[in-house]
Amino acid sequence: MDKIVALCKRRGFLFQSSEIYGGINGFWDYGPMGVELKRNLKNAWWEDMIQAHNDLDVLPGAPEAYSMTGIDSTIIMHPQVWKCSGHYDLFHDMMQSCQHCKKLFRADHVAGLLTESEWVASLKKHVVEFSELKEMVQFEVAELQRWLEKKAKNVAPGLMAIHDVPGFIDRVRTTAAGGSVTAGDLLKLLGSPLGSPLALPCPACGGLLNAPREFNLMFSTYTGALQSEENLAFLRPETAQGIFVNFKNVMDSSRFSLPLGIAQIGKSFRNEITPRNFTFRSREFEQMEIEFFCHPAQSSEWYRYWRDRRMQWYQDLGISKDRLILREHEESELAHYSVGTADIEYAFPFLPKGEFGELEGIAHRGDFDLRSHMEGKLDEKARPLKVQLNENGQPKYRGSGKDLSYRDTITNEKYIPHVIEPSAGADRGTLAFICEAYHEDQAPDENGAMQTRVVMKFHPRLAPIKAAVFPLVKKDGMPELAKVIYLALKKNWVVFYDEKGAVGRRYRRQDEAGTPYCITVDGQTLQDRTVTIRDRDSLEQVRVPMDGIVEEIGRRMRG
Repeated sequence: MDKIVALCKRRGFLFQSSEIYGGINGFWDYGPMGVELKRNLKNAWWEDMIQAHNDLDVLPGAPEAYSMTGIDSTIIMHPQVWKCSGHYDLFHDMMQSCQHCKKLFRADHVAGLLTESEWVASLKKHVVEFSELKEMVQFEVAELQRWLEKKAKNVAPGLMAIHDVPGFIDRVRTTAAGGSVTAGDLLKLLGSPLGSPLALPCPACGGLLNAPREFNLMFSTYTGALQSEENLAFLRPETAQGIFVNFKNVMDSSRFSLPLGIAQIGKSFRNEITPRNFTFRSREFEQMEIEFFCHPAQSSEWYRYWRDRRMQWYQDLGISKDRLILREHEESELAHYSVGTADIEYAFPFLPKGEFGELEGIAHRGDFDLRSHMEGKLDEKARPLKVQLNENGQPKYRGSGKDLSYRDTITNEKYIPHVIEPSAGADRGTLAFICEAYHEDQAPDENGAMQTRVVMKFHPRLAPIKAAVFPLVKKDGMPELAKVIYLALKKNWVVFYDEKGAVGRRYRRQDEAGTPYCITVDGQTLQDRTVTIRDRDSLEQVRVPMDGIVEEIGRRMRG
């Protein structure tokens, strides 16, 4: 991963935001290569999912024919959108701060930031009065239960707190072999939903962490001249709600019928406590989302269709099947609105071997979103937001009052559509394709000696530069012919002209940028008007007519 990060800066894929001032955590800028790569990824997604969609045929795996369209909604919306969507009340992470160095950490990430020896050291430090601990000591389950029940009633500062002692002990018994459990097993169980590791050491300085507390991930701002509660607004944490609140507008202003997918690409913002792993977890990111509206009776079929189709899309663009998994969420993982969710996960190189990170989520959201924006909600977790008050002077959490149901013009059936949401991250996708493309191999240099070659093996549709044009030398009319070819290709694709240095070094520079084809004008070109095309991956070089170069590159791009 260190090599990939270094290449990203060296070749102009990604830069730390505001780097000359020391940078700002969780924000990244795309350089000349990165902006083209990300744009190509978004264009491929839009073309494959929306623009080139054939709504006259039933696609393989689909229950019936369907339509696709798009919108572009605003980043700042009415604050009541986020109340009815649940984000204002429920969009929280648990945060822990260090009593010594004051650094902040996501509570569910603390354990992953510690080594096993740090886990055990913490357990020894804070449970030392329970037993004389040695490395991986055995705990007798019955004795552990008595100690926990005694401590659970009045947890002293710096001790592990267990929310549900009987339930926790049941899990210990399930794990224990021969009536005992190791310190390592116990530590894993303490990180489960039944245990709250309040006393883990700070991963930064080893100090004591405070108890977890809620932290809302939405960035707040104000609209208008006055910074008052009435003018409080939020940067959107997702693009989906912009589609839901425009569902009726899209249906009323068009001749679409259901099933229909409404797509959007746009920026979202989440005030992550601990952004990390390069661009994998950032505070500003771009999403590529589809909200697919369908009949409730068909929603399960559509969920399977979109889950499988999106999985195949990544493979078609060059990600190895071996480094992708499709993971169905367990019931305990599901969001409060979700009927079912599957994650497409990728084996990012910054993760431990055998682990995968989320690339895209496909969620069966039921009718939660449209119904919430119609009817609103009131629950025990509701937090005050300036809206209308009821007769008792309490905040009244209400929806828009608009009818967001759908009436089938053929059957006259009226229903609230169910929604399937394939939600992909453009930044995570870009990072995954960068990681997948990175290769090192052995190739001959201009003198024939074998050297390590760094090559970015992007799919031609995604490659930032599609072709590079070189004159072999800067004389004998070669640059003039090379520029003719360059200008002809530039009308169709992003291409690069380079006449500096030995041709072998020029090849290496383009290999690192991921350029699939290099075109060289040489002495033979002056005689028969043919040029050499070099393939990035196979290193094969073939002669083709100069006048047919645009058609040849186009044919190869279509592949």
